[in-house]
Amino acid sequence: MDHEPADTPERDATPGRADAAHPAEHRAGPWSAPVKDGLAGSLSALAGLSTARLTLEDLLTKVASFAVQAIPGAEGAGLTLLEADRADLLAKSEAFVREIDDIQYGLGEGPCISAAAVGRTMRSGSLGTDQRWPRFGRQAGRLGVHSVLSLPLLTADSVIGAMNVYARPKDTFDDRAERIGQLFAEPAAIAVQNAQILAQTRRLAANLRAAMTNRAVIDQAIGVLMSRGGISADEALTRMRIMSEAGHRTLSTVAAEIVDEAVRRARHRRTSRD
Repeated sequence: MDHEPADTPERDATPGRADAAHPAEHRAGPWSAPVKDGLAGSLSALAGLSTARLTLEDLLTKVASFAVQAIPGAEGAGLTLLEADRADLLAKSEAFVREIDDIQYGLGEGPCISAAAVGRTMRSGSLGTDQRWPRFGRQAGRLGVHSVLSLPLLTADSVIGAMNVYARPKDTFDDRAERIGQLFAEPAAIAVQNAQILAQTRRLAANLRAAMTNRAVIDQAIGVLMSRGGISADEALTRMRIMSEAGHRTLSTVAAEIVDEAVRRARHRRTSRD
């Protein structure tokens, strides 16, 4: 007797994101206890990270280490954080990851670059023969690294980076490993974004403090030149700008030198009178 084929759940229509409509166990199928424990432990450790106590790079390194614990077969992981006003920030769990990631960024080709560019998970079990990244794949294969799982770090409105997970044997990462990686990447992206915002806020505060200090030094130098040469404030500032351009130095550096010189002269005069 013929039987109606059983309905099968449709795959997630949005590559790179886990389907939030179903429990993780249903999406991934039956997982062994070690796999569940590895993912649960990594998610728990991720939730316990303190963005206030860690530098951004240290936090990225810890997230990479947790990814290795969570994803079956992983031997090393690296995170790349994209920032518009700074060079990309790289972090790795193992030394060989830095070597591999340096290759792909040196070539401008590789799974991490592709994952961040299109916002989708990239997976390969034979990098040496993968035609998507022929130059990168050949070099990675020669180093004995054949499997990669690259996961975009997705926020509500952007891709803030990508996470690379590597293994030396071929065909290490299967569909289950990819789903686990996606489950881990979602909260990881939130933790990384929070740390990124905090780091940017700290940089802004430091820049403002430096700007205020520089402004004070420049004003002091203007005062020195006005008293020394009987010139106006605008004339003093113009003179400092000319000195800055001629010496290829910043205006604040020139101002600091003028103030330091004035202090030395004053001390010398006072010593001579004593």
